[in-house]
Amino acid sequence: MNIVFDLDGTLIDSAPDIQAVSEIILGQLGKEALTIEETRSFVGEGAKVLVSRMMAARGIEETPESHARIYGDFVAQYEYAVEKAVFYPGVVDALAVLKAAGHRMGLCTNKPELPARAVIRHMGLEPTFDAVVAAGMIDSRKPEPDMLLKAVEDMGGGATLYVGDSEIDAETARRADIPFALYTEGYRKSPIAAMPHDWSFDHFDRLQGIVIEAVARQTAAE
Repeated sequence: MNIVFDLDGTLIDSAPDIQAVSEIILGQLGKEALTIEETRSFVGEGAKVLVSRMMAARGIEETPESHARIYGDFVAQYEYAVEKAVFYPGVVDALAVLKAAGHRMGLCTNKPELPARAVIRHMGLEPTFDAVVAAGMIDSRKPEPDMLLKAVEDMGGGATLYVGDSEIDAETARRADIPFALYTEGYRKSPIAAMPHDWSFDHFDRLQGIVIEAVARQTAAE
């Protein structure tokens, strides 16, 4: 089976790195850094949306020119902001078990490609993934289904489970018509019951069991 993962809020908590970047960028503008709570609430729809939310939160007027300037500065710093990211509990073991079991693994993230690849490299995840689709690699982003479907295509097609943490991920899976496992301890803002999902889990030691159920469901449907 293909297993495609979201990145921020699903495999890693990258909010401390993003907060550190906001401190640099906003400090240059004489503004306070984002709080960690603000940072987590702004993540999920890509860096351009995050910058818009950051500007609004600090009363910075957004014009096409001001956004482009701040976004450019943000991404330049963001590519190297990897030192504070941490895995969620159980992620490393779960990925190793699933890889050893022969599942194909992919990544589908709204994080821009350069920062995404930088943190994947920093966290030692490069050998794990058979496909990586990040923002900017195609002319679409989640919750449109194209990025997820591209990841599946790059993995050779076939039965797929998508694993994510947010409303954006849930909607992406729905639009792609792909079963969805919701990690409940990430950056979601809505109640679990309000988000479409096939499974939910609060620790990665449960993911192997979910994958077994997903395979059995797919087999029964064939």
